[in-house]
Amino acid sequence: MTEQFALNLPPRIDFSEDSFVEGLANADARTALGQWQSWPKHVMALTGPEGAGKSHLAAIWAQQADAIIVTADNLDKALNDLPTGRAVLVEDVDQALPEKALFHAFNRAYEGEIPALLMTARKPPVLWGASLPDLVSRLRALPNVALQEPDDDLLTQVMLKQLADRGAHANAGVIDYLLPRMERSVAAARQLVDRLDKRALVKKTPVTRSVAREVLESFGEEDGY
Repeated sequence: MTEQFALNLPPRIDFSEDSFVEGLANADARTALGQWQSWPKHVMALTGPEGAGKSHLAAIWAQQADAIIVTADNLDKALNDLPTGRAVLVEDVDQALPEKALFHAFNRAYEGEIPALLMTARKPPVLWGASLPDLVSRLRALPNVALQEPDDDLLTQVMLKQLADRGAHANAGVIDYLLPRMERSVAAARQLVDRLDKRALVKKTPVTRSVAREVLESFGEEDGY
């Protein structure tokens, strides 16, 4: 019998407000970003672990604030072309810290030329590794709202959304079976659903408890899951 493989098709990414999964872990961040017109000096950092939902929440904010979205390594060029009065979202700042460009962005936000400046990162601002003294002082004073570790309810909602994005179906009780046995992070939940979906496609079944058990065992063998 010829072995079958699931096609490695990416899931549909939906960053709309309607698809955002709300819970205690992201409630503070959701509130803070909703009050962007009242941010001190018009700046805010949104931090949290990889896969926690920063990009989704930031995309919702960018839509509401009519913000230009740029990556950290493209900030300098974006500032040169930025019209006065436009909000800015800078993603993954701690992955490639553009010190001079970020310092200028802070100054323009402080002066009101940029009505709101949101930066996303995995680490809090004081750990971004800045060396420019004036930028270091700004980062120390930068308001920071962090996404927290998810609870069972949020992990359940995330997995259900990921399954729906893939057009996959999980049998009743499967997620309850997974929750006490999986890594407690949104990133791990996403990776787990990816493997569940691919395994179920190969077996031509819904995501059953048997499929879940096989996938968990594969994590243990390969990743120390």
